[in-house]
Amino acid sequence: MTPPRADRAAAPAPSDDADRLRLPVLPPVDPMLARAAGEVPAPDAADGGLWYEPKWDGFRCLAFYDGTAEGGPAVVLGSRGGKPLTRYFPEVVAELVAQLGDARCVVDGEVVVRSGEPGAERLDWDALSQRIHPAASRVATLAQATPASFVAFDLLAEGDDDLTGRPAAERRQRLEHAWGEVTAPLHLTQRTDDPDLARRWLDDFEGAGLDGVVAKPRDAVYEPGRRVMTKVKHARTADVVVVGYRVHKSGQGVGSLLLGLRAPGGEDFHQVGGASAFTAARRLELLDELAPHVERDDEGEPVRAAGERNRFSASKDGSFVVVRPELVCEVGFDQLEKGRFRHVARFLRWRPDREPSSCTTDQVEVPTAYDLERVLART
Repeated sequence: MTPPRADRAAAPAPSDDADRLRLPVLPPVDPMLARAAGEVPAPDAADGGLWYEPKWDGFRCLAFYDGTAEGGPAVVLGSRGGKPLTRYFPEVVAELVAQLGDARCVVDGEVVVRSGEPGAERLDWDALSQRIHPAASRVATLAQATPASFVAFDLLAEGDDDLTGRPAAERRQRLEHAWGEVTAPLHLTQRTDDPDLARRWLDDFEGAGLDGVVAKPRDAVYEPGRRVMTKVKHARTADVVVVGYRVHKSGQGVGSLLLGLRAPGGEDFHQVGGASAFTAARRLELLDELAPHVERDDEGEPVRAAGERNRFSASKDGSFVVVRPELVCEVGFDQLEKGRFRHVARFLRWRPDREPSSCTTDQVEVPTAYDLERVLART
């Protein structure tokens, strides 16, 4: 790849047209996934061994880059679900053009947003989620106010070479060579062969907003959509109050429970997230279990409230049925950040022995702060 260009502000604005890409791997591509495990696995010589990387908590992103495309560099950013991300992160597109020059490659990585003062930075999921906006003017404003970074961790293609059939160790070696000179906001993720260090990362890096640790088999080829890697995340539980529910998209039963906690000494519950992934039978059971606790109007009809809009699906109805804060349940979760569960929680069981007033935020462990810059540093 060509050396980074100094004048990044002058980088041409590439097209978001996938038809101009001349690459051996073309979008859409489902990224390779990871299966969950309860602890960091030890390396196994029988399968070629493992290495370990931090697990970033951002938008999974495949970056397709052709610096020699007709009409100027072509860049396509694709999400895990195949949705285009290119228009939402123009600053990442500009950096790829500025730093990669006339290279041609497909890189698997994560788009993240950083926040905080120097020396105390961390990933900011809320700021990242705000970047998905339909208005071009708002996209441009947010690109300046909360600029994103791209963290690379796999190389699917380079030049005319399709690397998806090559061992992970070879892909990593080529990625380190190709991205050895990139500078922020483009990054190459750390890696280690030491499982003990990976276990320390699991604890330490959480304080910088990271999601856990990933173990990668050295001999694995890149298998789109398959769970080839292993991910380890923190597993925690909390007792929360049900404050509402959304009807399942089928129209039958409960699709998701809305969960609440209150501040110590406070009276009002604020939403901290939701729990979903119920079977069809369980969805109907929940509807019956919640019915006596549903808030109703003077005509006896369930009260509905307007919920948050999904930024990836603005037309989706976010309203929910209001439930009086009387039912306590135990849920499993990984992290609570800025007063909300970072990911969807897992319903475990009802807790009829708990009073709703006891469901406060102080039951949730807060990780020790860790500077994100130390995670991004080259080793």
